Amino acid sequence: MLEFLLSGDALMALLTLTFLEIILGIDNILFISISAGKLPDGQRRKATNIGLLLALVQRVVLLFFVSYLTKLKTPFWTVDTSWISFELNVQSLILMLGGLFLLYKSTTEIMEKLEIDKEEKLKKTKPKTLKDVLLQILVIDLVFSIDSILTAVGMTSGLHSNSNYTLVLMIVAVVISIIVMIAFANKIREVIEKHPSMQILGLAFLILIAFLLITEAAHVSHAIVFNNEVGVIPKGYLYFAIAFSLGVEIINIRMKKSKTKKSELSNKED
Repeated sequence: MLEFLLSGDALMALLTLTFLEIILGIDNILFISISAGKLPDGQRRKATNIGLLLALVQRVVLLFFVSYLTKLKTPFWTVDTSWISFELNVQSLILMLGGLFLLYKSTTEIMEKLEIDKEEKLKKTKPKTLKDVLLQILVIDLVFSIDSILTAVGMTSGLHSNSNYTLVLMIVAVVISIIVMIAFANKIREVIEKHPSMQILGLAFLILIAFLLITEAAHVSHAIVFNNEVGVIPKGYLYFAIAFSLGVEIINIRMKKSKTKKSELSNKED
């Protein structure tokens, strides 16, 4: 096994898979950061770290059940009408429910942040507990973990005749990616908390990710609407949009800081 793990093909696959797992984990970090922001200051770092560790445990456990995951595409309910047809399976159901849950959470969070009467909002909303936040993180972790694991299985398919070797390779990639995410997750959370515009931008990204999950669920279930098959949205487009919007927002924040410093200097001179 060690000879396989140190081979050029395995190392290249490990590097590619780790990078891909980190990219796919951006969705997870955004949701965890925004959810942890509802907690008191002393519990936010703890919730972020525990949330990512839960993601690690879920992904490693799911990797051991990878043979079962391949059977999740077996349909258990089929609909075939003149205008819509689909073959619902466990994988598509999980993706659909996860997308709807993420859509609901993102929209309600945006509505809360746009409330004008803050005192009335504080009366209506109860403070979040660590248990509530971790439960939400656990649910969305499951959705992101299944998507991540199925991607990993597809990438390592046929890499070695012994499936145990590729299983170890996938576990190593997942562990490294989670360690990297834990190292940067709290810094990302602090930036999001510091700038309200970044929070709204992050929630907008989560809405896009929710629609991505819903369309992927329709694609997995082979949905056809009005004789048009539902295709999957390439994730590269989504991540490019996130990177571009994030870059614009960072420039905007720096311009605001620069204007603030100039106004402070002018006030001192006066």
